[in-house]
Amino acid sequence: MIEIPLLLSLIASFFGFHTLVAPNNHPGNIVTSEALTNTIDGTNLMTHAETLFSFAKNNGGSRAFGSQGHNETVDYIKSRLDATGYYDTQLQTLQEFYSHGTASLSVDGQAYNATWPLYSPGGHVTGPLVTVNNFGCRHRNYPEDMTGKIALIRRGTCSAALKVALARRLGAAGAIIYNNATDSFTAVVSPTPMEKGPTIPSCGISGSDGQKLLAEIKAGKCVIGTLNVDAINENRFTRNVVATTKKGDRKNVIMVGGHTDSPIKSPGMNDNASGSMAILEIALQLARFEVKNAVRFGFWAAGESGLAGTGYYLSSLSTDERRDIALYLDVDMIASPNFGYFVYNGDGSRFNTSGFTNTQYNVSGPLGSDWTERVFQDYYNAAGVITAPANLLENTVLLLFGYCGIPISGIVSRPRHHKREEEFNWWGGSAGTEYDPCSRKTCDDVQNLNVTAWVTNAKAVAHAVSTFATSLDGIPRPQNITRGIPSRRVSVLNTDAYQVHGYQVPLA
Repeated sequence: MIEIPLLLSLIASFFGFHTLVAPNNHPGNIVTSEALTNTIDGTNLMTHAETLFSFAKNNGGSRAFGSQGHNETVDYIKSRLDATGYYDTQLQTLQEFYSHGTASLSVDGQAYNATWPLYSPGGHVTGPLVTVNNFGCRHRNYPEDMTGKIALIRRGTCSAALKVALARRLGAAGAIIYNNATDSFTAVVSPTPMEKGPTIPSCGISGSDGQKLLAEIKAGKCVIGTLNVDAINENRFTRNVVATTKKGDRKNVIMVGGHTDSPIKSPGMNDNASGSMAILEIALQLARFEVKNAVRFGFWAAGESGLAGTGYYLSSLSTDERRDIALYLDVDMIASPNFGYFVYNGDGSRFNTSGFTNTQYNVSGPLGSDWTERVFQDYYNAAGVITAPANLLENTVLLLFGYCGIPISGIVSRPRHHKREEEFNWWGGSAGTEYDPCSRKTCDDVQNLNVTAWVTNAKAVAHAVSTFATSLDGIPRPQNITRGIPSRRVSVLNTDAYQVHGYQVPLA
């Protein structure tokens, strides 16, 4: 007879899984930091990444939510977790609005660099350009008859959505919004008809291009533009995966999470296969051990679309269920090629390197967030790794859990900032260069992952998981969720509930 662990290994080999951990049948084998961190290696992490990259490669180069590539990612995560027999796994299905498109603009035969505004509908428009007075925020700013014309509108004062709606109400066939600065920008219009009118095909252009076209029109020239917008705007279904250890105290839940979807135009290996697959590998290896406190792993959908998956999860919890969560740790983009080691500053005591120097921007988490940060810091200190603090305002997922009164922290290797000279001296790489030049681009593939940073960061998460799975020293229990993020939260959100893409997240 084939023993169960051997059978599981054979099944894993058949399906191409590099690792599959058998359920722990040895009570008393309590998890320790050393034991769990020693199970984390780059080979297993890269196997996960290569699997997810194949999902993207076979589905148009992306794992955006609602796509086949993301559906396969979700199935992969759940099947791996289910195979351990160690977790109660749950799929949470939610509906979210998917919007993606491109825009091109030519005027009198000359091509202009145009950006597609989020939610703009598709369409082909050719017609004369007409100017709009001031910022186009009032009916009187527009010519009375704009039928078949393309409105040229300056950015500022009111939303792009209102400008486009007013133009359409007066008969415009399209709209061009030019920046109030010299460079280009990406606008956001309304996904549904507004009171002032429906949305029409539109684009954004740079301020310098806008001023050039404005001057030509004011000089009396008949300026003919052709605007092409190719867009998909539709509701799509997507899924969270939530996995909780079958054993451990469920009145003291340790929670770790990260989003599983990629940006629309990217396979999303650093963003965020690096975070989600580190979490998955830790979850698989944790199945070897016993825990005192229950551990829950959240694999969030639609993280690139307004955090819809996180909002859905938090809105689904009762007050008691939120109270049962002892802390939340977020893992996002931890393998940047020009990496840094950043720990979210849970208690707000340290200024981050993004330029925030005013304390009103240095938000602190609920009581216990200083300790979650310290546990991460303890690992890096022991490993001889220099870290820098990251501001909680850079991670909205952490803020959402913090608004619910749950202690928070996490790690990141930073995607869109530039490495400073001091940080180059700490970590190497390239000073003055982005931590991840491929962020949100097609080049965020498996070659974009820095495995050394990835393993170090994954081990730091494993250390935090094992530490809190055995002890909640430093974490107030039961958490008084009426305290939440202190008075600074009121200046950010003067409300009793936070709207996350239509999901009500009650505030502490």
